[in-house]
Amino acid sequence: MLIFPAIDIRDGKCVRLFKGDFAQETVFSDKPAQMAQKWESQGAKFLHLVDLDGALAGAPRNLDTVREILAAVNIPVELGGGIRTMENIDEVLALGVRRVILGSVAVRNPALVKEACARYGDRIVVGIDAKDGIVAVDGWGVSGDVDVLVLAQEMKQAGVRTIIYTDISRDGTLAGVNIEATAKLARESGVNIVASGGVKSTADIEALKPYEKDGIEGVIVGKSIYMGTLDLQQAIEIAAKED
Repeated sequence: MLIFPAIDIRDGKCVRLFKGDFAQETVFSDKPAQMAQKWESQGAKFLHLVDLDGALAGAPRNLDTVREILAAVNIPVELGGGIRTMENIDEVLALGVRRVILGSVAVRNPALVKEACARYGDRIVVGIDAKDGIVAVDGWGVSGDVDVLVLAQEMKQAGVRTIIYTDISRDGTLAGVNIEATAKLARESGVNIVASGGVKSTADIEALKPYEKDGIEGVIVGKSIYMGTLDLQQAIEIAAKED
């Protein structure tokens, strides 16, 4: 199981939101590239980047910062936030980003997801963000009126192999991962799932570990590593253990 340190970018800074609320923002660094180097030095094998401005604007807004991060580290990164056209996808992957995360567009234009998967295969990942089992879009501010499992199954048919599933009600809260819903989605969708939202400590990593067999391939850690409630190196060791 992979551990993905998250770097959420807003106005070129590394920030964290509480339950996806842009009004409840904490700035942790004005040098995201240095933060990326820190997580790599602690053993991270993959970084999860989110362009928060892009998510609101509907088009990438922090690509200069992404370039700086790519130049600063030797590990792969994935990027989401405002990537909604084939041109966006082409541009981001051409920068050297390993995987592109498609969010709102998966609800509104599934044909694009299918086209992207046909062109780029497993470099296309879909992010499903949900409240009470219903998908949210546009920076989490709008209901997509779609059931999480229904969308996941549609994405599998489109060729998606990995979905990042975020429980918005837990994101940035340190309240623990919604393990039951995440494992259920992995089992019933047949798609590999990366868990996101609510991780507080290594206890969450240990609790997720048994569900690797159901298709949980990784977990995103954000506020916990910035606040110090989770030791990243310990989490990586636990995640890498063979059952």
